[in-house]
Amino acid sequence: RKAVCGERMARTSSKRAREDEKENPKKKKARPDDDKEADEKERKQNSNSEVKQDPSKVKGMTAAEKKAITAARGGGVYIPPFKLKRMQQDITDKKSRAFQRIHWDALRKSINGLINKVNTTNIKNIIPELFNENIVRGRGLLVRAVMKAQMASPNFTHVYAALISVVNTKMPEIGELCLKRVIMQFRRAYRRNDKLVCLACTKFLAHLFNQGVAHELLVMQLMFLLVEKPTDDSVEVAVDFIKECGKALRDTSAKMMHVVFERFRSILHEGEIDKRVQYIIEGLFAVRKSNFENYPNKIEELDLVEEEDQIPHDHIQLMGTHDVQRTLDIFKYDLKFEDNEAQYDEIRKEILGDSDDEDEDDDEDEDDDDDDEGGEQPPADGTIVVTDLTEAQTVNLRRKIYLAIMSSLNFEEIVHKLLKMCLQPGLEGELCNMLIECCSQERTYIKTYGEVGQRLCLLNDTFIEQFDESFAHQYATIHRYETNKLRNIAKFFAHLLHNDAFDWHVMSYIFLNEVDTTSSSRIFIKILFQELSELMGLAKLKSRCEDPLYKEAFENLFPTDNPKNTRFAINFFTSIGLGGLTDGLRQHLKNLPKTIRLQQQNISDSDSDSDSDSSDSDSSSDSDDSSDDSDDSD
Repeated sequence: RKAVCGERMARTSSKRAREDEKENPKKKKARPDDDKEADEKERKQNSNSEVKQDPSKVKGMTAAEKKAITAARGGGVYIPPFKLKRMQQDITDKKSRAFQRIHWDALRKSINGLINKVNTTNIKNIIPELFNENIVRGRGLLVRAVMKAQMASPNFTHVYAALISVVNTKMPEIGELCLKRVIMQFRRAYRRNDKLVCLACTKFLAHLFNQGVAHELLVMQLMFLLVEKPTDDSVEVAVDFIKECGKALRDTSAKMMHVVFERFRSILHEGEIDKRVQYIIEGLFAVRKSNFENYPNKIEELDLVEEEDQIPHDHIQLMGTHDVQRTLDIFKYDLKFEDNEAQYDEIRKEILGDSDDEDEDDDEDEDDDDDDEGGEQPPADGTIVVTDLTEAQTVNLRRKIYLAIMSSLNFEEIVHKLLKMCLQPGLEGELCNMLIECCSQERTYIKTYGEVGQRLCLLNDTFIEQFDESFAHQYATIHRYETNKLRNIAKFFAHLLHNDAFDWHVMSYIFLNEVDTTSSSRIFIKILFQELSELMGLAKLKSRCEDPLYKEAFENLFPTDNPKNTRFAINFFTSIGLGGLTDGLRQHLKNLPKTIRLQQQNISDSDSDSDSDSSDSDSSSDSDDSSDDSDDSD
């Protein structure tokens, strides 16, 4: 029975096929041609891709070039590095396809190696090495390596975002390309319901927003997409996303933050999602209540770009059409290879400068100077002696001081390295100025700088005089500094004054009145005295200000020469919370009318005394004249 049924089914199927052929003869003829054309197109594409992917099959290449390319790409038999390098050196024509392919593979390996070893501790060293590579040519390789590394280790997302933010300040097109590719990757994962990839992409976008690469509009579009039609997975992705960038979003736009959390609250009240996800939303509200304490937007080691230098790409939206430029990831032959490499060398010098060359030149100049001082004598035959007025020695000294400060663990090590430099007489002022400048460049005041200045003053009296001059110079030019630098400088000198590292007579440089002060100088005085009050206590600071030994030093700070200046000083110290220092000025101002009255009375008494004296003298002279007249008559 089975055999009979099978034969009947085969007959019916063949009969139907013949009927279809009779009804649609055109369709039958068209399909093979279409298949042939499709096969030809596929064959051409495959052949083109093979040529692109394997340039060793290009005609006109020598066997050595093909072998070097194959070895450089990591395929085939293992070749020792020294032998591979020797094989690559045989190819010297920079215009050849083989040379450019080898250069491309070396660039790819170098970028991948740098991205794979970057972390929070070495990112400042990795960035210059990355700019040494031609990342304009390899921008596709760079973005692909970063995205691949971030997908493999999402815990290092903040590091990769900080790296992209630094590159974005110099080459915004790379930051834009990275942002576009991450957005497209998220959209593909969202369509496929790939939760893990969505979580990784949203985390990357959040940290790019924290670093100032992505715009807040993109963040809000992404949040709207995730919570418009909430599901368990979309709400979970949205919660993780807002945890990573919530602190920065709150600082940027508090209204948007409020709208987002109101939407989360409505989702929670609707109760259509799973209990587990509801607990996740409640945890988000707890994180918000703690001010995102465990989710900082940027840690100190990765805060590498100033806010005014950031370049956010506000034109990139979530649902727009983005060209991800996949062709940048593959090798292309460049007819202007040498010209493009020379242009990137100029760009690299603008970004990094010739620091390495300058260091080598400075070291050579130092060695030459030492040799000249040790053995050679100035020529006595009348030849011209050239004197270097470029201050190269001073610049080199400042560089050494900076490196000594930044490479030390504590203030004792810094002082040891600075004293080991054996400064020439007259260069102590450069050390003091460089120390103050390094202190002002920090984001917040670091006590180590004050301890270094204190130890230097205790070891050598020359530094006391230099810091005295530095105080006068810094106060005279305080209007040139930003508020943050101004605060650090004021706290530095407050530390020295608190520990009596140098004399309190430096206060005589400050004239506290409405005419001689500016807004910057008043901020400097405010921070200086508030820091002194915090370190010493108000009572001790007041006793120091009223000490007879320092009466001349504080005479200009607490003026009594003019009631207007006195009132200005009282109002100033009262407004900064140190009104207790002005008790003497208040008493002086209270007793001022009595003092003026006494002075006027004394003046009037002296005038009356002088008038009486003059009248007595006049009467005596009149009596003498009358006696003389009587004698004459006799």
